[in-house]
Amino acid sequence: MSADFEELLAILDLRQAADDIYIGSHPSKNPVRTFGGQLMAQALVAANRSLRHDLPPSSLSVHFIAGGDPAKDLEFRIVRLRDERRFANRRVDVVQDDTLLATAMVSYLAGGRSLEHGVEPPPVPGPESLPPVDDLLAGYEDVVPQFVNALRPIDWRYTNDPTWVMRKKGEKLTDNRVWMKALGEMPADPGLHAAALVYSSDTTVLDSIITTHGLSWGYDRIFAVTTNHSVWFHRPVHFDDWLLYSTTSPVAADSRGLGTGHFFNRSGELVATVVQEGIVKYFPR
Repeated sequence: MSADFEELLAILDLRQAADDIYIGSHPSKNPVRTFGGQLMAQALVAANRSLRHDLPPSSLSVHFIAGGDPAKDLEFRIVRLRDERRFANRRVDVVQDDTLLATAMVSYLAGGRSLEHGVEPPPVPGPESLPPVDDLLAGYEDVVPQFVNALRPIDWRYTNDPTWVMRKKGEKLTDNRVWMKALGEMPADPGLHAAALVYSSDTTVLDSIITTHGLSWGYDRIFAVTTNHSVWFHRPVHFDDWLLYSTTSPVAADSRGLGTGHFFNRSGELVATVVQEGIVKYFPR
């Protein structure tokens, strides 16, 4: 088990401060502002802990309002909207110094079996044949130091060149496909598996916006910040096994870009769908 993965589990172990109020800390490695994937994963854990019945999450939608300070804890305030045996809703307000950073809406549903279909996963090499992301970062420490120095609790295996390698080759990519799984043994709690997926869903989903134009983080002057992030859970998440995260960008306009992604398990089943909107501005040199 990696030290970074142990830190992920530690920050997902929220501290209860009062009824329906939880406190979340930051890890030792942080960007300038609170990582959105961390905040969303912690918000899901907080919502999970407030449930009266054992229900799986069906969707999570987060609106980001202000950036968080990694030097200070986050407060997660639960609003109980609905509680039934097979259905529940929660709102989670994320606050720091009495400033609202984000609001998450979480739905839970135990629906049972009915009609089933799903899109097919793209044909890609298996994760065992691909190098870990550390190998792909070697030699690019000065180009993408924000990735080199970031917390990496997840094993990433790119099936295509990551942005910084693609950019050096002078190529373009309309999609990005990465195998992911926890870099350690996940607890038996299904809610933590879903939270780990949410954490990971914020890592590469905006890449296709810039790779469509042959651009890369580090090489090009790009400002990007997430405004909304939504996840729909279709099947139980098992994040101790490989999931393929396949992302693309259907549109970029008015300094905003949309990234969409699908998580597939090793059997080819669609496990979760992600849509993220971000403000993305490019400043040519």
